[in-house]
Amino acid sequence: MAESFSDYLAQSATLLEKTRSAELDARVEAAIEAMAPALDRRLPVLVCGNGGSATDAMHIAGELVARFLVERPGLKVIDLGSNTAILTAWSNDYQYETVFARQVEAYGEAGGVLFAISTSGNSANVVAACHRARDMGMTVIGLTGEGGGAMAPLCHVLLAVPSRQTPRIQEVHINLYHYICEKVEARCAAAARR
Repeated sequence: MAESFSDYLAQSATLLEKTRSAELDARVEAAIEAMAPALDRRLPVLVCGNGGSATDAMHIAGELVARFLVERPGLKVIDLGSNTAILTAWSNDYQYETVFARQVEAYGEAGGVLFAISTSGNSANVVAACHRARDMGMTVIGLTGEGGGAMAPLCHVLLAVPSRQTPRIQEVHINLYHYICEKVEARCAAAARR
């Protein structure tokens, strides 16, 4: 536990520095290479997570449907945690563990992308969504903590932060997905101008 805010920032900075690696750089580029061409072809990028990761999913969708830094057409990014009617109807009538998988079935397309977020990598409904997306021929990008949990073998691109502390992992996640949003948006904006 941090003794002061300065100490908290120092701990966060330490994890950010620990996260830097050529291997992660390559994986981030692979995520961008999966998302940008799919969006250029008007294929969906679906995003999901629980709790804090649900708000990260909403954040990603907001940046790419609206805009991040540059003017360009809206991108086909759907947050699977935002429709309360779907979430409550499916969870009430069936089960919460398949609420994202059902939406992947409804909105996903072969060649599209599932951007799945779970700090542990073990969220049952996110893992089920990964299985369904793979079955449908979608690329699965996972944003997790250390090791990737049950999601690791299901992800074509795994972006695993080297920590098991949820708040710290989320602090690095925002850096990862902001960078991805910036690069995907730039690629899609350039493609729209051609």
